This record gives sequence, C-alpha cells and structure tokens, in this order.
Amino acid sequence: MENTVKRWFPVFALPTLVAFLIAFLIPFCMGLYLSFCNFRTVTDAQFVGLANYIRAFGDNNEFVSSLIFTIKFVIVSVITINVIAFTLALLLTRGVTGTNLFRTVFFMPNLIGGIVLGYIWQLIINGFLYRFGYSITSNATFGYWGLVILTNWQMIGYMMIIYIAGIQNIPTDIMEAAKVDGASPARVLFNITIPSVMPSITICLFLTITNAFKLFDQNLALTAGAPSKQTQMVALDIYNTFYGRIGSEGVGQAKAVVFFVIVAVIALLQLYLTRRKEVES
Repeated sequence: MENTVKRWFPVFALPTLVAFLIAFLIPFCMGLYLSFCNFRTVTDAQFVGLANYIRAFGDNNEFVSSLIFTIKFVIVSVITINVIAFTLALLLTRGVTGTNLFRTVFFMPNLIGGIVLGYIWQLIINGFLYRFGYSITSNATFGYWGLVILTNWQMIGYMMIIYIAGIQNIPTDIMEAAKVDGASPARVLFNITIPSVMPSITICLFLTITNAFKLFDQNLALTAGAPSKQTQMVALDIYNTFYGRIGSEGVGQAKAVVFFVIVAVIALLQLYLTRRKEVES
C-alpha cells in the first residue's frame, strides 16, 4: 500500500502544484519585483529601488492612517465576533428547542456577498441616522461601527458552527465527572470547555483576523472610505492607489507587499501562540 501511494503521489500532486505555481507563487514573485519598479504594464517596468516604499509611507500619510484604522477595526471585530459566536455555540449545544433553525438563521448572512451586505447595511444604518439629520458618511465613527456591525453580522454564524463542532467533540464522560465533583459552571467553562475547544479557537481566530484585515468589498459598498478617507481600510487604499492614480501602480504594489507581510506575521504569531495553548491543554 505504501509503495502504491509513493508511486502515484506525483501524479495526483502535480496538478495542484502546477495550479499553485501559476495562480500564486509566480504572480507573487512578479508582484514582489514590481513593487521595486515604476510600471504601467508588466512589460514596461523600470527598477527604482525603494522609492515606491518611501512614497507608500510618505504620500499624504494615507497608508499609515488606513493601517491604523484597520488595526482598530480588526481588534474590536475579532473580539466581538469570537465572544458572541462562542456564546451562541454554548447556548445552541444545550438541547434548546429549534436549535437547527437557529443555526441555519445565524449562518445564512455568511452566504451573502460582501457588496450586497454593504449596500443592505448602508440602507439600514442610514435609515436610522437620517432621523437625526446624519448619514453613515457624516462622521468616521458612524462608518467605523457600521463596518464592525456588518462584519459581526456576516461572520458570527460561520464561527459559531466551528465552535459548535468543537464543543460537541468534548467527551461526555469528562463533563459528567465535573458535574459529579460539583464543579461550578464557570469552572467547567474555563477549565474544561475552553481548553478542549482550543483547536476551534485557533481556526476561528485565524479566519477572523485574516478576513477582517482583508475586508474590501464591504468597505467599498458601505462607506467607500468617506468622509475624507477616514474610514478607508488598507485593502481599499491599495485599490485606490493602484487604479485611481496614474503612475502610482508601483506604489500600490509596494503597499500590497507591506500589507501582506504585516498580515502574515500577525496571523503566524496568532497560530503559534494558540497552538501552544492546544498542546498545554
């Protein structure tokens, strides 16, 4: 059996490897090179060194501002999404009547496209704010919390399903033993439930962190960065730089590389820390 697997492994792995090279590795390497060039198309690139990176952090300070705004958004969104999703998962694993219906209803927003969600929530939020003479683009605070609410509404159901799967995999004999020993609900939660679902926590944190950082279409549809680009997240700033400014394609590519490095470092650090907790638990 082992010899058969070794013999046929290249045949099955080759299509995936070729697709990975064509769709990711080669474009990534080209993008990395183009971040050091001035270009309109990939055929007229002229090497300029670190000039694009200097401009990325120096031009109007937009990239730094959008990065700060994005980090603030990510911190709040990751905490609220995971806390609410985990709480719902706890409630929906206790035999509540209509559990399957609730799971379906909470998960459905994740199936709606980001652009559609952005316009739906823009109508909802503006419908409320118009009563007081405001709109979601009147103040950056409105746009910020609008994005937080939208992202929570979209992602909580998905994370909830992952947490439910983790909670349902906890051995029942452990929970029964804790009840027999007279452990309080809080003690069971922090000493048994949370350590047992650390793999689910790792996955959910990774998904929420990366998706929150990469948020683009919802940001474009909800606020488009208004007012005065104060609610512009990094992905939207990169898009506006690359496609909205003639001759700034290299700067946009440099911003994309910096953004990739930041998200990759944060995501890998999170995976390292939470996986250590999995081992310890």
